Amino acid sequence: MLTVSELYIYPIKSLGGISLSNAEVTDRGLKYDRRWMLVDEQNRFLTQREYPQMALLKVQVENDGLLVTHHLNGSVAIPFEQHNQGKQEVAIWDDTCAGVFVDSELDNWFSAALGIKCRLVHMPEDTHREVDQRYASPGMITSFADGYPFLLIGQASLNDLNSRLAEPLPMNRFRPNIVFTGGEPFAEDLMNHIQVAGINVYGAKLCARCVLTTIDQLTAVKAKEPLKTLAQYRLMDKKIMFGQNLVHEGTGIITIGDTLNVLSTHTEERFLVPYK
Repeated sequence: MLTVSELYIYPIKSLGGISLSNAEVTDRGLKYDRRWMLVDEQNRFLTQREYPQMALLKVQVENDGLLVTHHLNGSVAIPFEQHNQGKQEVAIWDDTCAGVFVDSELDNWFSAALGIKCRLVHMPEDTHREVDQRYASPGMITSFADGYPFLLIGQASLNDLNSRLAEPLPMNRFRPNIVFTGGEPFAEDLMNHIQVAGINVYGAKLCARCVLTTIDQLTAVKAKEPLKTLAQYRLMDKKIMFGQNLVHEGTGIITIGDTLNVLSTHTEERFLVPYK
């Protein structure tokens, strides 16, 4: 049996994640997940890839908003109720979509905490950012995530990796939304149609991993692992794969302990053909 064992959201893209016992599935992923984002002066997204110090900003969900804490700069509250400041286009990878800048005082706080000039932007409900249509049906949308509403990883996959490392790594290096127990290592690779909590979920594509996985989420210190080891056995078309991106139809509540029902799988040959 495959069972949901961990659930995570990352309300502000590339800042600290939050572990949940249950999570609401919305039209664009888990509620609050990556609905806020920091951008530079060109309105382009910021991540730990370039600024590992972002890992040191921890986020909590409060009754009326988010609370962001930095060990040197204290904390700041971000209300859920946003004042309409007008929309502007912001960029995530090759995508652009409309976002709303939140507050200039918050911008100043984040800029001071990170040591870089940045602004905080929120994705309103009427912004619909479609996922890559090569891997999804028309109308499927996501938040400010890199490209898809969910990332799924099996605990067995991390156990397999850790058996090859001198120092085991925690799951937070890979920033999943859903973790499950049971099954063989990398069983998630072949999952096509899944049902969980009555919600239909579909495997879109394997997740290509980057330098962010080498950043300790507690200290922001970078190292060589796990990419050095993963490259020895998870390299496909010069990309290191770990976890599968998912799209979905429907809404509901996913709870730790829920069963993942795999209704269909991809053929293994799907992953022997280099991605175009």
